[in-house]
Amino acid sequence: MNSKSSEESKANYRKREVKMLLKELGMKIYSEMDKGVFPEINLPSRSVRNIVYDEKIKQYVLGKAFVKRSTHNIKHIRPFTQLIWLAYFVNKLVEQGKTSTLRDVFYSAQAYNIEFVDQAESDDIITDLEALLSKAREDFNVYPEERSAIFGDLTIEYTIPGYEGKRLNLASHPDGYLIGPSLSTADFVDTSAEMVLAVEKGGLFTRFVEEKVHNRYKALIIDTAGQPPRSTRYMLRRLNQELGLPVYILTDGDVYGEHIAMVIISGSAGAAHLRELTVPSGKWIGVWGSDIKKYKLPSDPLTEIDIKRIYELKEDPRYKGGIWQRELDFFLKIKKKSELEAFAKYGLTAITDKYLPEKLEIAKSL
Repeated sequence: MNSKSSEESKANYRKREVKMLLKELGMKIYSEMDKGVFPEINLPSRSVRNIVYDEKIKQYVLGKAFVKRSTHNIKHIRPFTQLIWLAYFVNKLVEQGKTSTLRDVFYSAQAYNIEFVDQAESDDIITDLEALLSKAREDFNVYPEERSAIFGDLTIEYTIPGYEGKRLNLASHPDGYLIGPSLSTADFVDTSAEMVLAVEKGGLFTRFVEEKVHNRYKALIIDTAGQPPRSTRYMLRRLNQELGLPVYILTDGDVYGEHIAMVIISGSAGAAHLRELTVPSGKWIGVWGSDIKKYKLPSDPLTEIDIKRIYELKEDPRYKGGIWQRELDFFLKIKKKSELEAFAKYGLTAITDKYLPEKLEIAKSL
């Protein structure tokens, strides 16, 4: 458990590391220009051909291929300039302790006469900088619009400027707390929790709070709001790695819910250049396809798009074997899908009184 001590906080260490990497990049560019050499950078290739599955860590990673961007090539000058401006911009953010959203970055560029066709192009350059420095955009103080929330007995201590040393217990507000920059970088001080329950739906998150699941099961409850944003995945990893809390994932009973669980556990191809966004020991406890039959849940038929997605995931190495392949096959067998809310058929508290304890017991054998 972390408390304020002589040890440098994780947030301050990451800030210092990012500043050092940005300085090294700037010095490299300046040195090449001072020598009369056309500046260039080598980026890890993010092409599909260079994204490989690492069986050892159960995650997609980038291979050994690189792409060069050189100011000697007129076609490279635009993306090269965009990247260097972005490095300058995030250096200012880190230095000043300020944050920005992906959308802010897109518009801020215009003040410097840096042109992006659209935000997609701006986002892509941010990902390039991540790959170049092997750091997540959150380390640059750049965040998407946050949606997720957390609730439970966890006391945190803020590390952001102006709030250093202030403490907050995350069970002090019935709506939970937004997992934003200040919360995801805070120090963990104290908790009575023994597990983390990550739930896909905001409605179920509210139900769990109302039914005092955090007390009954000594749990921290996180609303992933569908596919969780990176700051939420980073928070899940921190809770698992720093506090030793097992992470259990509850999703809708469909192929997309299964994929949400897999991304939390093993990451995604789109973030193959990052390492600190996964919880390899996390467990998907439902809703499984087999649960639809076992609990006689109200369901809807699979669409052609659902079925196509199932076959796509069956070819993904992350889904080979175990419950992953078994449940994909079961979805195909029954050709049905269901939602977490379907348990309301048996009463509003059925999911917390019956389903959850049964699945947590099953999780011990997974």
